[in-house]
Amino acid sequence: MKLSVGAGLAGVAAAAVAVGTSEVVAVLTGPVTAPLPAVGGVVIDNVPGPVKDFGISVFGVHDKTALIVGTGVLLALYAYAVGVLARRSWRLGLAGIGLFAAIGVAAAQTRHDASVFAWLPTVVGAALAVRVLRLLLDRVGEPVPAPASVLVGVGGPGPGAGAPPSAAPVTAYVEDRRYFLKVLGIAFGSAAVAGFGGRWLGSRQAVSAARNDVVLPAPRQTAPPLPTGVQVPGVTPYISPNKDFYRIDTALIPPQVDPATWQLRIHGMVRNPITLTWEQLLQRPMIERYVTLACVSNEVGGDLVGNALWLGTPIRELLAEADPLPGADQVVQRSVDGWTCGSPTSVLMDGRDALLAVGMNGEPLPVDHGFPARLVVPGLYGYVSACKWITEIELSRFSDFDAYWVPRGWAQQAPIKTASRIDTPRDGASRKPGSVVVGGVAWAQHRGIDKVEVQVDDAPWAEATLAATVSSDTWREWSFGWQATPGRHRLRVRATDGSGATQTSTPAAPAPDGAAGWHSIEVEVD
Repeated sequence: MKLSVGAGLAGVAAAAVAVGTSEVVAVLTGPVTAPLPAVGGVVIDNVPGPVKDFGISVFGVHDKTALIVGTGVLLALYAYAVGVLARRSWRLGLAGIGLFAAIGVAAAQTRHDASVFAWLPTVVGAALAVRVLRLLLDRVGEPVPAPASVLVGVGGPGPGAGAPPSAAPVTAYVEDRRYFLKVLGIAFGSAAVAGFGGRWLGSRQAVSAARNDVVLPAPRQTAPPLPTGVQVPGVTPYISPNKDFYRIDTALIPPQVDPATWQLRIHGMVRNPITLTWEQLLQRPMIERYVTLACVSNEVGGDLVGNALWLGTPIRELLAEADPLPGADQVVQRSVDGWTCGSPTSVLMDGRDALLAVGMNGEPLPVDHGFPARLVVPGLYGYVSACKWITEIELSRFSDFDAYWVPRGWAQQAPIKTASRIDTPRDGASRKPGSVVVGGVAWAQHRGIDKVEVQVDDAPWAEATLAATVSSDTWREWSFGWQATPGRHRLRVRATDGSGATQTSTPAAPAPDGAAGWHSIEVEVD
């Protein structure tokens, strides 16, 4: 093995031990204090809007996984370089580890509600990285210039061993590839066990057991029964299963909120501030409603939209009890991790079924979707309404406060645009000549869908058949019978909402207030 390669691998192993160890320590200090999640959180908070849009368009709901993997790859490359440099100069190696530690500590300290011990996981991990790197470099097989004092206790003689301190003697080891690889494997294995074990312990220590113990209250109003014919064959399910429901948020690791200590504070421009505990929330009258949510980052034809049965207490009743002052036109919602969004007060109090939700599809909210409580607002994009892990509601003015995404270039207010999508056939699919069923979904929450039309090539628009739906707050499935002829064909879809407005053909990117345009696909008929 070439010495530079061995030194580089030693650096990567040391970094792996640092990251794995930090996950174990973070069980005590909080999962976001580990360096990878902390740095990833800083990246999410500061990434330019176009970069964020690109990441979501490419990776979708896996954007956070991609960020973690990408950060890990960059760390591995950095650690490889540190290992190579450390073989040439131990001081440079220490400087490289010190820089890693400084970035990790700084990132951890910037996290919302960071404790005084947020630095601990990174510092402990970095300290072990120094020891592991020194140990592995001593086994690579070539003397490494290093101060004698550094080597005391790790294989090198100290000043009292007979050599002058200024000479900084180092014991030269004969390269033993098998021994080096063995130590290297132990380091990587220990790092993996520590990393996955720490993450598992963190999740076990968190809210899983508490969530399993939650008994949801019976609603005072159940959701209207689903009418016959809401589902079109081949189209996405009318009800999105919890495990498949899209997740787009800024939390690299979903906050673990214990309902026993959870509180919701309603304050600001109100006459009657309110603080609710979890038990008090569960005692409030609950209703069930089907509501479709959509992410503003959803591209035309995208899948960042889902429909679920929500259980919660009407937010308008809570706001009425708080009694907003004149001029309080914005309801600012804050998550436990500090994320904010702002909804128009008038929208939350106009009679629509906006909920402080505790249940999703018949079970307590999944942790990924906001357990123990979140807001669900029909007709508004999630970034201005759907606060997960909510702990605070402040009545304010739009002129006085910009929520999280507004300074990053997104609109202050964002009603959901009328949209439609073709689910079957898929783009690029092949079909035989003859009868082909084209189907998909359309949505215009709180306005409803009155008509869907399909165009084949340049033929006139033809009206599709609308499936039944439970309310104007959910999407609506549709189907269209197409007599397909041989050749390549382009199919387009457009929807008209309950107000009579037909979605525009003019394309628009998701920023700043939602994508627009007609979804189209190509189908080969042969």
